Amino acid sequence: MNMGPGCSVRILAWIAVVLLILLLLGFAVGPIGSKLLGIQAPGFLSVPKPHVELPAEGVIHINHVFVITNTLLASWLTIIVLVVLFAFCTRRMKLVPDRLQAFAELIVESLLNFIQGAAGEKHARTLFPVVATIFLYVITNAYMALLPFFGSIGIKEVSGAFVPLFRSANTDINVPLSIAIMSFVFVEYWGLRSLGFFRYLNSFFNLGQLRDGIVNLFKGKIRPAITGIAFGLINLFVGCLEIFSHFIRIISFTFRLFGNMTAGEILLLVVCFLVPLVATIPFYGLELLIGFIQALIFAGLTLVFGIIALTPHTEGEHS
Repeated sequence: MNMGPGCSVRILAWIAVVLLILLLLGFAVGPIGSKLLGIQAPGFLSVPKPHVELPAEGVIHINHVFVITNTLLASWLTIIVLVVLFAFCTRRMKLVPDRLQAFAELIVESLLNFIQGAAGEKHARTLFPVVATIFLYVITNAYMALLPFFGSIGIKEVSGAFVPLFRSANTDINVPLSIAIMSFVFVEYWGLRSLGFFRYLNSFFNLGQLRDGIVNLFKGKIRPAITGIAFGLINLFVGCLEIFSHFIRIISFTFRLFGNMTAGEILLLVVCFLVPLVATIPFYGLELLIGFIQALIFAGLTLVFGIIALTPHTEGEHS
């Protein structure tokens, strides 16, 4: 049965009215509305105060030595979801793809086109596996954390504290740190494999002027020797700063992802506590956008640094 435009408008109006009622009800039973109106919220509508734990919490203890945390379980769940999803999408590959295969091809082709647009055909196939994996892993971690059973299903410890069984893996600093370390390792590996050890090292330390200055010193050419040694020491210092900046990437990558994801989770907890029911819906949309942006930034920076590592650094090498 086809619905006319008037019927659709009425349905949307009823939905808006229901959402407005739920919003007002949530405000009334929340801590702010309860204080203002002087009412006591029913038990089934009350939301416990948000409890934020920055370190991951252990949920499974093996021989009191090995602890499986809720963020580790969440990261394993993310891996399982990605493996199962792409296994189902590609188990029966056809020349004319069905919906699942077309969905997988859309994701892969979009990421590959994005990488090719930045790195070109020559380096795209080299960079694609790592960059695509980082993007899919980070964004799936972020979106899985928005599911209802994250933070709501858990266990009670002997002390009475509630420990959620699943918690966003991106809010455990160890997970962003591990991804940042892998990004760093692959970027340096690409540079070493592409340019060779000495040419890649020479991209940090230009020792030519220092060498020429020392040679001129032994030849008795004092002025060029002083100039060469001075500029050579400056180049050496700049090279040390460049190496230091490569290691700083690990810290910046880690705290950018950890900070944004943790702040988003705290925001959802606080809004849900202050105004229960439907007030968190816009913020869930915001978290969807932030999760995509953070995955794109992490993967995009890995892509940019990988392109720099694979690209010759001197004019002679370019020619």
